[in-house]
Amino acid sequence: MIPELFIPKRVWVEKAEQSEGACDVIVQMENGAYYSAVFVTLPFLARQMDIGYEVSKQLPDTPPVRYATLETPHVLVDRLSPDVIEDTIDNLIMLDTFESLFTQLTDDEGNEYVSRLERRGKRATAEVAAVVLNEVLHIEESTSTTVA
Repeated sequence: MIPELFIPKRVWVEKAEQSEGACDVIVQMENGAYYSAVFVTLPFLARQMDIGYEVSKQLPDTPPVRYATLETPHVLVDRLSPDVIEDTIDNLIMLDTFESLFTQLTDDEGNEYVSRLERRGKRATAEVAAVVLNEVLHIEESTSTTVA
C-alpha cells in the first residue's frame, strides 16, 4: 500500500508552448504537501550543450566543448504532455524514486519524510510554493486525476 504522502491529488504543469523543452511541475499530495520538479526533453538538453559550446568558444584558454550541467534534478521525458508527465510521476512513486527527484515545497511538521528531505537540502517553503503557483508559472492544471 502506498503511504498517503505519495498519492497525488493535483498536478500543475507549466504550459509547454512557453517552456521550449523544459517545464516546472508541481504536485499536491493527498496529505496537502506540495512537491516540485523540472521536466525536460532531449532537444532541450541538446540546446543546453550547444550553449555550453558557444560560451566555451568565447572564453580565452578554454577548449570549445559541447556540455550541459544540471544543478538540480531533472526528469527526462520524450514529450512534455500532461499525460506523459502524470504517468512518469506515477512510475517514480511506484519505483520509490519520487523523493529523490522532487523538492518538497511545504512545511509538514510531524511528517515522517520531512527529516530525510531536510538532510538532503531538498525543501523549500510554503511561501515559495505559493509564489511559484500564483506568480511565476503559466500553468495548466491537469484535468485527469493522478492516482498511483
